[in-house]
Amino acid sequence: MTTTTTTAPAATMNVTTVAQLCAGPRQRKPAAAAAAAGARVDLRWARLLRLAVVTRVLRIVRDQLLACSSCGGGGGGGAAAAARGRYRRLGPPNAGPVLSPVDRDDDDCAADADADAEAAPRDAADDVDNVVSLKVSLLGDCQIGKTSFMVKYVGDDGEEQNGLQMTGLNLMDKTMAVRGARIAYSIWDVAGDHQSVDHIPIACKDAVAILYMFDLTSRCTLNNIVDWYERARKWNKTAIPILIGTKFDDFAQLPLEMQWAIVNQARAYARAMKATLFFSSATHNINVNKIFKFITAKLFNLPWTVERNLTIGEPIIDF
Repeated sequence: MTTTTTTAPAATMNVTTVAQLCAGPRQRKPAAAAAAAGARVDLRWARLLRLAVVTRVLRIVRDQLLACSSCGGGGGGGAAAAARGRYRRLGPPNAGPVLSPVDRDDDDCAADADADAEAAPRDAADDVDNVVSLKVSLLGDCQIGKTSFMVKYVGDDGEEQNGLQMTGLNLMDKTMAVRGARIAYSIWDVAGDHQSVDHIPIACKDAVAILYMFDLTSRCTLNNIVDWYERARKWNKTAIPILIGTKFDDFAQLPLEMQWAIVNQARAYARAMKATLFFSSATHNINVNKIFKFITAKLFNLPWTVERNLTIGEPIIDF
């Protein structure tokens, strides 16, 4: 009897303890899973918060960069910014609305310039401060008609700069009036021989336009335009580039097949240079004045446009 009463409670206690121990891990699993899920949520929110902060910082930096770029660059580009402030570069002629073309020859253009000069005040010629001086450079091989082109444009009113004469460099000025403002074009003609290559830096510096000229009847002079362009670009990257084929009157006598080949090559060069292409003749005053009117319109945003002409056998104008 005594043995029976003492062993029964121990057996009962052992069964209860074992049951509790077996049930304990299963009861703790939901709590652990909930804690892990909460930790993952906290980690996700922390990542989202850091991403939002980084995004905001990047937006602030982007806005600052855009604000600086809209002001025209930093201090290192002061010279370029000053140049942009002095001369306004326009887009291609076909980028905006084009006025209806009017059939006018160079004599009419010269007559307009004379009319503007007569309308200008007479005492303005004596006031140097009222004159806007613009520099234009002529580059190309020898014997292609650069000097004849310059003399044809300047005419009897031109003034030769004897004080700045040097071997391989010819300078002439022409002053005209445009809408009450007096403009003095200083034209720098660089000879095309090898000794004159050293004059390219001084001729191209501060030029508002560079005229790359070749002989339409001599294809090798067109091939050499690449060298002239690369040399000039080392010293001036902001000037308006214009590609000019001279001696059109002789070119018109060539076979059409040869004319076609030269026209295609000249147009390809002009596109690569982002230049306007003109065929001209100093002998017959073809497109001489028109080229300088084109430069003036580009510089001062004047409402004047030039009509494209791609007809073989006629003076080509392409842009």
